[in-house]
Amino acid sequence: MRTLIVSEFITLDGVVESPAWTFEVVEHDDAAYEIKGREQADAGCLLLGRRSYDEFAPVWPTMEEFADYNAMPKYVVSTTLENPEWNNTSVLRSLDEVAALKESDGEGTILVHASATLAQGLAAAGLVDRYHLLVFPVVLGTGKRLFPTDTEATQRLTLTEHAAYDNGVQLNVLDVMR
Repeated sequence: MRTLIVSEFITLDGVVESPAWTFEVVEHDDAAYEIKGREQADAGCLLLGRRSYDEFAPVWPTMEEFADYNAMPKYVVSTTLENPEWNNTSVLRSLDEVAALKESDGEGTILVHASATLAQGLAAAGLVDRYHLLVFPVVLGTGKRLFPTDTEATQRLTLTEHAAYDNGVQLNVLDVMR
């Protein structure tokens, strides 16, 4: 079974929406982004929600630093997307199809980037194995959150890796306990 990892930039109060605050509010530190290189090297495919796909597809193919992502298989969970144009992209119509992807013999991890709604659905379906969270020392108060606040969805997590950087960003790698 393949490991499904949700990777997010997140504020102290759990907001992941429109992460311009990652470079507008917090000083850049290359060391904090080392995890992104590891993610890209370990990923066998990229899994995105429809909105993230719509934001990434026009931009990432033109960026050299995303060459590995551009080449790898990409899956978009969507009931409405037809004929995706981004190289090597397929559409999954349901979380059942995501579960089948996890059970497949593919190599590498399944990496979910910047798709909070999808991540919540995956977590509720018991499909998330690990979280890679870069926690920024910012409190926004409002915005789309990674973890729902209006349900009793409980996930038990265990910290498997942690680092703190000079700019106040923290890396938390958390495995989902089953």
